[in-house]
Amino acid sequence: MTGVRRVLPHVALSRRAHDRHGMLRTDEAWLEERWADPATRVLVIAGARVRPVEGRLSWVPSAEAPDGLRVLLGERDGVEHFAVVVDPDEAPGDKDEWVVLRSVVQSLADETIDEGPLVLHAIGLAEWLWATRHCPRCGGALESRQAGHVLHCTSCGRDQFPRSDPAVIMLVTDGEPGGADERALLGRSPAWPEGRYSTLAGFVEPGETMEDAVRREVEEETGVKVGEVSYFGSQPWPLPASLMVGFTGRAVETVIDVDGSEIEDARWFTREQMRAEAEAGTLVLPGGVSISRSLVESWYGGALPGHW
Repeated sequence: MTGVRRVLPHVALSRRAHDRHGMLRTDEAWLEERWADPATRVLVIAGARVRPVEGRLSWVPSAEAPDGLRVLLGERDGVEHFAVVVDPDEAPGDKDEWVVLRSVVQSLADETIDEGPLVLHAIGLAEWLWATRHCPRCGGALESRQAGHVLHCTSCGRDQFPRSDPAVIMLVTDGEPGGADERALLGRSPAWPEGRYSTLAGFVEPGETMEDAVRREVEEETGVKVGEVSYFGSQPWPLPASLMVGFTGRAVETVIDVDGSEIEDARWFTREQMRAEAEAGTLVLPGGVSISRSLVESWYGGALPGHW
């Protein structure tokens, strides 16, 4: 497969950012006015869980939302969006109906709905609010401010802000770029079913650049040494609090020596090998909602069959 056409990055859940109204989060009169608007839509979250209806998340008018912590998300297409976070023990309906976002995240990639950024904003804040119960400096009680985006300690006065943990995810290649001999490196976790492979990934450590994190993670997990590293794109992944930052990298040493812990096996694939094995079902690639899929298909030059 020579002269491959490079595909521009398309990362699911990373398009059409909403207006978050960051400067209006302390304007109580404006918040009440927007909440009272019949057009306003609300996503109800129990702790950090959602309740899908026929596989999709349901946004309700504010008049139908239960009591809970109101979180301003922002405006999309002239419609204001909020989330209401309720205690799981007080959530409406059957408790079994409430699921973690991972159970329905694939549905967020539907471009006819394109609600991914709003939902990930809501879940990211809900995860943070659910996990941050006491001031980490003095242990004091926290109260929500700025429409759910700040937690203020009532004892020492320190403010807590939501955090996102940066993680790098990368497709490493070698060979002549675009040529028939160019190969991509994929690995598999020991917990995965046979045939499932994906791009490598790992968290950025303190005091480390993202580019160096790419090089370190690849070498630690597979023994492959990486030289040039280029930015690809990013994807919010609040499960519970990650930001996936995608890169491509060029290998300078290609001998594979897996760590046997995080990575059970790693392989180099040419485009032809990747296509043939994906069609045969012996290679199962990540789902379309994942930035990993975007990295692989951008390098391959088009869509590939099969996903998990």
